[in-house]
Amino acid sequence: MRAVAKHGALAALGSLVLSALVVAPADGAAPAGAPPPGTGTTATSTASAMAGPATTVTTAQATPRATGRTTAPRTTSAASRETRGVALAARRAADAGVAFGPCPKAESLPAPVTCGTVEVPLDYAEPDGARITLTVSRATATGKAEHRQGALVFNPGGPGASGVSFPLAAGLPEWKRLAEAYDFVGYAPRGVGRSGSLSCQEPADFAKAPTQSPTHPSESYKRQRIAEAKAYALGCARAAGAALPHYNSLNNARDLDVLRAALGEPKLTFMGASYGTYFGALYATLFPSHVRRMVFDSAVNPDPKKVWYRNNLDQSLAFERRWSDFLTWVAKHDATYHLGSDTEEVRTSYERVRAGLAHEPADGKVGPGQLQALMLGAAYYDDYWPKRASVLAAYLKGDPKPLIAAAAPKPSAAAGAENGNAVYTAVECNDAPWPTDFAVWDRDNSELASRAPFETWDNAWMNLPCAYWPAPRQQPLDVRTRPGELPPTLILAAELDAATPYEGAVELRRRLAGSALVTERNAGTHGVAGGGNACVTAYVEDYLLRGRTPTRGAECAPHAPPDPVSQAPSNRLADLRERLAPASPASRS
Repeated sequence: MRAVAKHGALAALGSLVLSALVVAPADGAAPAGAPPPGTGTTATSTASAMAGPATTVTTAQATPRATGRTTAPRTTSAASRETRGVALAARRAADAGVAFGPCPKAESLPAPVTCGTVEVPLDYAEPDGARITLTVSRATATGKAEHRQGALVFNPGGPGASGVSFPLAAGLPEWKRLAEAYDFVGYAPRGVGRSGSLSCQEPADFAKAPTQSPTHPSESYKRQRIAEAKAYALGCARAAGAALPHYNSLNNARDLDVLRAALGEPKLTFMGASYGTYFGALYATLFPSHVRRMVFDSAVNPDPKKVWYRNNLDQSLAFERRWSDFLTWVAKHDATYHLGSDTEEVRTSYERVRAGLAHEPADGKVGPGQLQALMLGAAYYDDYWPKRASVLAAYLKGDPKPLIAAAAPKPSAAAGAENGNAVYTAVECNDAPWPTDFAVWDRDNSELASRAPFETWDNAWMNLPCAYWPAPRQQPLDVRTRPGELPPTLILAAELDAATPYEGAVELRRRLAGSALVTERNAGTHGVAGGGNACVTAYVEDYLLRGRTPTRGAECAPHAPPDPVSQAPSNRLADLRERLAPASPASRS
């Protein structure tokens, strides 16, 4: 899912991920200048691309699997080999443990946070073959030893986001009581950052700007994006080689069990945000007896029929509703921003900014595509609303500097953004069947864009490489547990969340027997745990500290709306959220 955090971002650290699904500038915008996937990528053929080296793993022992755009359901024998492979890898990890020590400078994590590594098989059906080394971080529990409850492992979503900065949350007041009881453990999933970094394209090409973002693209523009999507898909295959099929959500769930064992935990305590809820749900289905407690914050809809093509269409529709909420809020504060006194007047002002940038990109770097990436943040987090409105207001008054500062490409972020986009694409394309005929995409997105123009086509372009994906696709696992099979779990959702629409939380509750749903009513910020809603925080603490869930679910009143006088989130929670944002303009959940 495309944007600031597709199915991820710091969803589980409060007012923050498909799914799917950015190394953010200082104000939390998506990397400005992120171009269409595929720009500058070349490749010859699927067969030759898949024959390339598995450059992201520690050894080159992987054997290529079948190529071509065919769906490859897991056979019983393959599944049993993978099950045995997980058990073997977990035993090895338990024996090896994690040698925590000072974190590498590249992670920018100060003491007392420490770092280590855990090895996982590239292919669980071949556990003695190639391996990937995952980067792990930890802040040990600050309370008395007798009150320690083990490790709380966190994933911020994506796919494509790293959680290595999560231990910094231990220093936030909102997390004080949890940090006394738990070691806070973060990690970079396979392919992300220093965990065998996956790449599909030169970062400089990925970050080229300015770019366009037509809400109703022409036929020639569609042909251009089709060509770019094909090139990007082949670029992924060429770079990853035989490793490409192994970047998927099922393997992310298996890696989580190996990490559990390496940490010495007999059962897993886990908090997943956005996309993290999806492979967390896979984990609950595959390893229910290994679960101690699980928090699912901002849940992806796990219905196999939704993963991932339909989930992205649902997301685009929800973004339109949330975008309108932002416009309405700006209109309410017309005395501050002077962008219009009703929703349509503000929308017209925004379109004036788009048109101006299409005619003359700001500083030659910020065009409609960069504006769209920046403003998408407003559909994720309402604490971004004041800054986004101020940027628009300044531009229309003749001052483009705030827009340039917020949305212009930042070369230092290009490599992380490209890596996050590559992981996002590989995971979502590998996870499930996608339409392979562009006519289907054209029909569905053209119809949707007539009702929801804000993000529909940008979302489609981000995912279009999946139509031409050269690796076999899986059939999604049917997430489901029987009564008594899984300990009680806690699901959190904002009623108006756009990145992971509320229906996904309801569906997840239906599928995980014994789960409880806490709803923040009339709120839409993506990610509700650990932030400014004391009601939600109380339920999370009661669950993680005492194992209690509300019997029939619960509702919380919305957090306070943003203050129009505030120009940007400046608290430590918002700063940490930006560190944990997925490293890709495409990673959105």
